[in-house]
Amino acid sequence: MAELLKPDMCVIGAGSGGLSVAAAAAAFGLSVILIEKGRAGGDCLNYGCVPSKALIAAAKRARAGITSGVFGVDSQSEVDFTRTYRHVRKVIASIAPNDSVQRFTALGIRVIEGNARFTDPATLVVELRSVAVQARRFVIATGSSPALPPIQGLAQTPHFTNETIFDLCELPAHLVVVGGGPSGLELGQAFRRLGAQVTVIEAARPLAKDDPECAQLVIDALLREGVAIRTGASVQSVQQTSDGVELAVKCGDADERITASHLLIAAGRSPRVEGLGLQEAKVAFTPAGIVVDGSLQTTNRRVYAIGDAAAGGMRFTHVANYHAGLVIRHALLRLPVKARYNAVPWVTFTDPEIAHVGLTDEQAKDQGYRIRVMRWPYCENDRAQAERATDGHVKVVTNARGSVLGATIVGANAGELITPWVLAIGQGLNIRAMAEMVVPYPIFGEINKRAAMMFFAPLAANPRVRRMIRWLRRE
Repeated sequence: MAELLKPDMCVIGAGSGGLSVAAAAAAFGLSVILIEKGRAGGDCLNYGCVPSKALIAAAKRARAGITSGVFGVDSQSEVDFTRTYRHVRKVIASIAPNDSVQRFTALGIRVIEGNARFTDPATLVVELRSVAVQARRFVIATGSSPALPPIQGLAQTPHFTNETIFDLCELPAHLVVVGGGPSGLELGQAFRRLGAQVTVIEAARPLAKDDPECAQLVIDALLREGVAIRTGASVQSVQQTSDGVELAVKCGDADERITASHLLIAAGRSPRVEGLGLQEAKVAFTPAGIVVDGSLQTTNRRVYAIGDAAAGGMRFTHVANYHAGLVIRHALLRLPVKARYNAVPWVTFTDPEIAHVGLTDEQAKDQGYRIRVMRWPYCENDRAQAERATDGHVKVVTNARGSVLGATIVGANAGELITPWVLAIGQGLNIRAMAEMVVPYPIFGEINKRAAMMFFAPLAANPRVRRMIRWLRRE
C-alpha cells in the first residue's frame, strides 16, 4: 500500500526555481516535499550556466595568453583539455553541496527521488517509490530539455546537446554547432579558443533576439577569431562517418557537405512536461509550456508552474528564481502578484558580451513611443583603454521625457554593466538619475553615466539656454 503524504507544499523539480521555493517555504515553517528524478541542482548547475561559464573562463585564459603581447607580456598558451575538463567538473562539484539532497533534508524538507505523475487534480504519485502526495499547493518546476530539430539521420548519428557536451573529455578536432543563439555562440567561441576548429550553422540571423547593431559586433569578433559562421543555412541531413559526422547543408541555393569530428545541437529548448499527468491534474498546457496566469497559477488553482516549464516567460535561471519569489508571496502570504518581464535582463557570455534589458529602439517605436537613443563607446572610457578592451558601446532608449525604456550593452563586462539599467527600468527612474550618479574613476561603469549624460547634450545648443547663460554672465 502506498504511503500517503499530505504536506503544505509539494515541489516537482530540484532546479534553481524549485529549490528556491522549497527553501523559502520551509523557512516559513511549512511542511515541504521536493521531488526530483535527476540530479539536484537541475540544468543550471549540471548542464547549463555553471559548466558553460567554467569552460568560457578557461577559454578566456587561453585567449589572454595569445593576446598578451600588446601588454609587453610574452606567454605561450598551451591547452591541456583533460585539465580543462577537470576544471569544469571541479567547479560543478564545489557548488553542488549548496543544492544537495543532504542540505535540503537538513532544512526539514523531505526529498524524494523519482518520477512524479498526477493521478487526479489533488494527487500525484512518485513512481517506483510507493508514495502518493496530496498537498495543499503543488509547484511544477521541471525546467526544459534541449530541442532537437527534425534533421534526417540525427537520431542515428552521435551528437551532443548542452546536457552532454560537458561530458566531453577530449578537445574536438572540428566541432559543428547547429544553432547560432547564445548557447551555440558561447560554446562555439570557447571551443575555438581552446584549439578546436568550429563551424556554426544558423538558419536565420545569429543572436536574432538581440539588437542587430550590437549583435553584429559579437559576430564580427567570432569571425576574427576563426569561428566559421554559416547564416541562412539549414541542415538537411546528418550521418555518421568513420571519422565523425557529415552534414548536408543548404545555404541559399547552394548545397554543401561539411565533415566534422563532433556535432553539437544548440537549437533552443522545450519545456519538460511530458509524463507529469497534466491532463489528469486538469492543468492546461501547450508546446510552449504550462498555461499560467500572472500569479503563475495554472488552470488548477492548487498548482503553480514556474521557470522554463511555464509558458509565456523567459527561459533563464534568474527568471525561475523571480517566479519562485512570486509564488511564495502569492501561495503563502496571499499577496497579489503579477509576473512582469519588462525589467528582466539577459546576457550572452561571448567575448565581447552582449546584455539587454527592456525595449530596443525598434520595439519602442512600434509601441508608439517618441524615443531618444543615446550611445557611448567603450573607446572613450579610460579603463577600457587601459585594459585594451575598447570594442563595444552602450545604447540606451528613453521616451521624450527621459524615462528609461531599454538598454543594450556590447563589450567587456556587459553583463555587470547592465545591472543599473535593470534597476532604472524596474523602478521607473528617469535617465537623470543615471547622469547624476557619482561613479569611481576609472571603471567601465563610467560608460553608463556618459551615455546617460548624452540625453542632456542638446541643451548646450538650445537658443533659450544660451540666451539665459549670456544673461547670467552679466551678473
